[in-house]
Amino acid sequence: MSGRTEGGAKDHCGRAYSFWTGAFICSAFIASPTPAFAHASDRGHVLLLPTGYYVAGGALAVAASFLILAPVPSDFPARFWRRRLPLFAFGDGARAIASLISFAGFAILIAAGLFGSRDPLSNPLPLAIWTLLWVGLVLLQGLLGNLWSWLNPWYGPWYVVSSLFGKRQTWRPPPWLGCWPAVVLFFAFAWFELIDPAPDDPGRLAWAAGLYWLLSFAAMLVFGYRGWSRRGEFLTVFFAMVARFALLERNEDKRNEGGRKEGGRLSLCWPGAKLSDAAPLSLSGIVFLLLALSSVSFDGLSKTFFWLGLFGLNPLEFPGRTAVVGIGSLGLVLTFVLLAAAFVLAIVLGQRLAGSPHSLGRAAGLLVWSIVPIALAYHVAHYLTALLVDGQYAMAALSDPFALGWNLFGTAGMQIEAGVAAGAGSAWWLWNIQAGVIIIGHMLAVLIAHGLAWRLHPVPARAALSQFPLTVLMIAYTVFGLWLLATPAAG
Repeated sequence: MSGRTEGGAKDHCGRAYSFWTGAFICSAFIASPTPAFAHASDRGHVLLLPTGYYVAGGALAVAASFLILAPVPSDFPARFWRRRLPLFAFGDGARAIASLISFAGFAILIAAGLFGSRDPLSNPLPLAIWTLLWVGLVLLQGLLGNLWSWLNPWYGPWYVVSSLFGKRQTWRPPPWLGCWPAVVLFFAFAWFELIDPAPDDPGRLAWAAGLYWLLSFAAMLVFGYRGWSRRGEFLTVFFAMVARFALLERNEDKRNEGGRKEGGRLSLCWPGAKLSDAAPLSLSGIVFLLLALSSVSFDGLSKTFFWLGLFGLNPLEFPGRTAVVGIGSLGLVLTFVLLAAAFVLAIVLGQRLAGSPHSLGRAAGLLVWSIVPIALAYHVAHYLTALLVDGQYAMAALSDPFALGWNLFGTAGMQIEAGVAAGAGSAWWLWNIQAGVIIIGHMLAVLIAHGLAWRLHPVPARAALSQFPLTVLMIAYTVFGLWLLATPAAG
């Protein structure tokens, strides 16, 4: 099975947020007998680089950004974020068509998962979901904006059904529900992707993806596309949060004199500028964002010699994912609990230092938006090698989705260059890119947190005091992230 069996290569860049499945279908797959698979390696070498210098430099960079921002005028963030460079406008007419094309491609991938090759490196379904969609699309989403609103495979079919049968009465989810359904589904699939023994098995993944699509589509018909996609479809919830960090912004609320929505204007903006007017998240939104960061962190931690050594496991003789389901489940929950506790403690201490009149819920709901650039930076850094290597496998597999000897895109016989993520030279530039992404992400998080803090505390001194504990937490997480990239891991 080309290195994806349990005793083979390291787990594939554990995409902690997984695609196309949910809590209510996980149990069926857990119980079913299946061969054990793991993901391909996200780190095929141990980085023997001056890690201490990088960690110290990263921590100092984040600390310096706080010290530089502390004395600036209180209106600086608003003036900084308000700047836009208008580009052009376009309408929503092609959105349904793009989604229908995406749905057709998704259906072909499901068929390939059921009837194509059993090798996860030859079948396009695992490669498309774990690499092209979850790694590549998240990166594009963070740069270019909410592409998912056009490319998701639900909007087009829902639009067709709504057009054929007219407007139907839908149930409006109660406000107290928040996005808890998305939280539950997100955690369930994080477990499926990180803990389940066979997340890359094409047939297993095809059933999970297909059933999740059907259940989500049924929920959209019951609660409305907008009502369910914003509360229950966890990918839409996550992608919408990531898109707020993008360099491109599209005004989707422009309407003409007749009240009809017109195409919004595309503008170039600063990273995180769309967070300047973000409303405080509810408790479910806070949990969702913290879970997004903690799950990808645990993906890296779970393979380290340190973590395995805590449970008496020899990392050089890794027993396979089936043997660590229990400790993996514990670690996934524990990582979230520790991060959530540290975040709440930082907010409470900051509120006390600043003498804030605002409630803990409002402060935490607003400042948790600063987690977005950190989560995106970890996503890019942690999964970069998977994109570079598995992206090549995906291009080859898409040319021959059913292993019938086709060559649809002329890439079926391409030579896979695994050396792009191995060797001394590659290790040096790869590590520097990963370290740089994490450090820049945390520095931008400090900038965003300061801007949000000034909305709570117009007095600069109080805003700076309120951010001191959160900045300490960000420095600690910077050190932790760089250590995860460099420490030896099983595989």
